Amino acid sequence: VAAAMDYDVEVICTAPAGRLMKKGVAEKLVVKPGSPKTVYDFIKEAHEAGVKFYCCSPNLDLFDMSKDDLIPECSGIVGGAYLIEEVMEGDTKVLSY
Repeated sequence: VAAAMDYDVEVICTAPAGRLMKKGVAEKLVVKPGSPKTVYDFIKEAHEAGVKFYCCSPNLDLFDMSKDDLIPECSGIVGGAYLIEEVMEGDTKVLSY
């Protein structure tokens, strides 16, 4: 919703959420049983609205992934320092969950 309201939105997928950036994973997940939309459908819609998705670098080793394994909607790989710098020095608001 924030991206649709013209806010810059970045989602950094860390820990178990990092698996969502791997091709084939989010396509097999639904938010609730019987839903016609997969988690990947939601990622694609958010990306089309302007959301940038990133994979946290430790996830590559954790889930045996390489850059080639990432979904096309993933804008890149970032480390923990990226988020810390955004929180501490960035001019933007940061929400973390």
